[in-house]
Amino acid sequence: MSYVFDYREGHVSRRQRGFTLIELLIAVVIVGIIASIAYPSYTRYVERSVRSDGQTALLQAASEMERCYSRDYTYEECDLEMTVSPGGHYSISSDTSNGGYVLTAATSRSDGCSEDEDQNLTLNSKGERSPEVCW
Repeated sequence: MSYVFDYREGHVSRRQRGFTLIELLIAVVIVGIIASIAYPSYTRYVERSVRSDGQTALLQAASEMERCYSRDYTYEECDLEMTVSPGGHYSISSDTSNGGYVLTAATSRSDGCSEDEDQNLTLNSKGERSPEVCW
């Protein structure tokens, strides 16, 4: 045990070690407040990154469809080589009807796009993207 002589008081006092319960509770509260602010931002960031994976996949698939069209002058015989997005979060499908195509990216994860979790990202041959809030 170490003792320190306090010259102002004129007596020997014992040095205090460790944290008090109040100090620990204050630290826990501060960490809790910081976590409650940071976690929602983190989840929005993750959702945006998942959504950008689907957008990238649709744009790559559209490029693939256009290359096929430039060879065959029709979308009907174009098959997608890409069936999964680069990050693996979305499955990509195509529908070639009415002289064009509609590409769809579907996921089971939440991408923060809308309240309707079953809504998929789509891109058609005219360049129209839906749902608009997701792009």
